[in-house]
Amino acid sequence: MVDINRFVWKIGGEAGYGIKSAGYIFAKFCIRHGLFVFSKTEYPSLIRGGHNSYTLRVEEKQIHSYISTVDILVALDKRTLDLHKDELTQNGVIIHDDTFKVDNIRQDIKVYALPLSKIAEKRLGEKKIMMNTVSIGATIALLDADLNHLTSILEERFKTKPKKIFEDNIKAAKAGYDFVKENNLTCEKKLVKKSENKNILVNGNEAMTLGAIKAGCKFVSIYPMTPINSILHMMARFSRDYGIVVKQPEDEISAINMAIGASFAGARALTATSGGGFCLMTEGVGLAGETETPVVIIEGQRSAPSTGMPTNTEQGDLKFVMNASQGDFPRIVIAPGDQEEAFYLTAEAFNIAEHYQTPVIVLTDKHLAESYKSVEPFDQEKIKIDRGLIATKIEEVPFKRYRFTDNGISPRSFPGLENGMHNAASDEHDEIGQIDESSANRNKMMEKRMKKLELAEKELQKPEIIGKKDADFTIVSWGSTKGAIIDAIDFLKEENITVNFLQIKFINPLHKDISQLMKAAKKTILVENNFTGQLGTVIKEKTGLDFDYRILKYDGRAFSSSELCDRIKKITYR
Repeated sequence: MVDINRFVWKIGGEAGYGIKSAGYIFAKFCIRHGLFVFSKTEYPSLIRGGHNSYTLRVEEKQIHSYISTVDILVALDKRTLDLHKDELTQNGVIIHDDTFKVDNIRQDIKVYALPLSKIAEKRLGEKKIMMNTVSIGATIALLDADLNHLTSILEERFKTKPKKIFEDNIKAAKAGYDFVKENNLTCEKKLVKKSENKNILVNGNEAMTLGAIKAGCKFVSIYPMTPINSILHMMARFSRDYGIVVKQPEDEISAINMAIGASFAGARALTATSGGGFCLMTEGVGLAGETETPVVIIEGQRSAPSTGMPTNTEQGDLKFVMNASQGDFPRIVIAPGDQEEAFYLTAEAFNIAEHYQTPVIVLTDKHLAESYKSVEPFDQEKIKIDRGLIATKIEEVPFKRYRFTDNGISPRSFPGLENGMHNAASDEHDEIGQIDESSANRNKMMEKRMKKLELAEKELQKPEIIGKKDADFTIVSWGSTKGAIIDAIDFLKEENITVNFLQIKFINPLHKDISQLMKAAKKTILVENNFTGQLGTVIKEKTGLDFDYRILKYDGRAFSSSELCDRIKKITYR
């Protein structure tokens, strides 16, 4: 039985084989056929070598996650087979280079040994570099799709390269395609072009970068660290087009202090890092809190502690960022759950930072940062700029930059504004910024700053239930688990198990409605990508409420929707 436009394709090989490039090109090919895709990559923390893989899920409806099985496995080396052969579905297909033998494979699997490296070497003189493109052509033929649709994608991909590179890739793809057709190789999956759509292929890092640019970010200081490196690269690429100063400083300490300085001078400023780099930034976070300087910090979580597994994912930094730096001051923490939210919430983070004059941390992770998904083009009209309370004319001298107000928010002034001079010291200070360590002033300043967190709790977006209101089970979670949860809920509907989802996007401050929504749930399930259930402990601290069940994962990999579905079913059948 032929299955049309519904399959999972995985390609694997050594670093240097162009695994990610091949996956991206094929994902684009599927999108151009009017289909929806979701992809994830895995690679080791090695400068050279190691096993890389790219998994692509394709369907005719919108999808939000990957699943644990594979229909077509492209193995450019023997290790790919050893690691992933057990993931193959019934009647799955293996395409592998014929330089190595395949053994211990289930009888239902079709195994096709293709001369991938020989084709690349014979026709192009490149044994390994072009194997990936040969395999794309072979896949397209196996799915009985039209190779001609690949031309424009390769042309776009290699438009900045010499023309010969584009031509060689076309030849490589055609050679792989022709070999499959000439040898009548088949599979039970087909790729058929549907109506055109305008979807784009974007990962979380790209979405956050675009959101920051649209929000008017004008200064970026980032020291490279997996998984946020591509934010730095993309910002640098667009810096001249949008008038953005992009700096790669000597370390993360400099990065956050530069961003704070730029914000003090009047620019919307961004820095980004991972957990290890954020450790170094914490003193700067406190400086921003004390001086009430807005700054947006993207923190890309990965497996920890210490270096941990630096190219794997986790949600282990939540409580860390909520309490980063010493003392009490407002830290607003936002956790987008998918690529769309990564765009809109990052843009909103700049408004929030300037409105409340406090650091805002956008908490992402390796899975969201680097996973690609087909989405509708972002609606730029939804992005509104709110720069908060900025003084334009000052008549009262000296200027009270830290004036006591009912809501804790005082007018800001930028350097150059007449009569706007003030101190921005890291010590406790009075309304004009002069150091003041008296008990009376300390009490008033602490209360002033913390009022902003109380105000944010009332003003920021309230949490909502996604799905059927009276479901038998309510999942509570945050961040990149969203996609697997949404898809798992759809899978469970087919088995008459009703589940809804309470997604927490704004974690600090935690909205009081969470308590009411959890009390209204029949049974609650906490889902997190960490060992201790950090969001669960925060909710219990703030509300006194605990969970009926917990599903935690901490092996460095994100939840697949199929895995999550199975674990929820075990709970429901108890």
